[in-house]
Amino acid sequence: MQNVALITGASGGIGAELARIHAKHGDLVLVARSEDKLQSLKTELGDKHGCTIVVLAKDLTRPEAPQEIFDVCQQQGIAVDILMNNAGFGGHGRFVEREIERDFAMVDLNCKALLHLTHLFLPSMIERGSGTIFNTASTAAFAPGPLQATYFATKAFVLNFSEALAEELKGTDVSVTALCPGPVDTGFAKTGNLEGTPGFQRMATPQKVAAAGYRGMQKGKLIVFDSWFYAFTALFLLRFMPRWFVVRMSRRMMSKEG
Repeated sequence: MQNVALITGASGGIGAELARIHAKHGDLVLVARSEDKLQSLKTELGDKHGCTIVVLAKDLTRPEAPQEIFDVCQQQGIAVDILMNNAGFGGHGRFVEREIERDFAMVDLNCKALLHLTHLFLPSMIERGSGTIFNTASTAAFAPGPLQATYFATKAFVLNFSEALAEELKGTDVSVTALCPGPVDTGFAKTGNLEGTPGFQRMATPQKVAAAGYRGMQKGKLIVFDSWFYAFTALFLLRFMPRWFVVRMSRRMMSKEG
């Protein structure tokens, strides 16, 4: 296998679109819970591009899953050139009223699995003197998120970790990219009970977001947005607005109240 991208959350949405893009350039390891969807994507991309694709049906909320994925790659002699930590989910509602186990699972997937996979695959990239860590963060990383408190916090973690890791890796020829899209039409809103909120009235397509992320990664960019509007908002406007105003604005965007 050559120029291998390992993509988590590859069964749909941004992950599947990243796989469709990378299949033109190299081979794939696809990870998600749904083996049926992964096998369908494998057939589609294998027939179209002739690339080699390995499917791993794993639930990354399980603490053992990252090590299991790494062990399979080791056993099959797969050198991962691009690690795309894309899997994640959110959830709507007041923190005190949410099932805490659900938020624990969110942290396990959005943060712990990302950390563990990066820690497992990064040493070989450094040793080879090439590689990329691609983390799907969010514009949510730039502000607190009332009614999505845990999700916004996990994405802030992903962004801060990515920026710090990039600094540590200077001089190694291993790059880090953090994709920070706005709302995306991936089923995230439905799964997270966010349908009907102002923040999800307009959503980008997963194709557009994945393309922006992949282009940015190829250019070696650390932070990538899917539109100039979100880049301007996150990197400029939010930094100069009073913090209390940012929090209230964020709550209004996530609120289902009239």
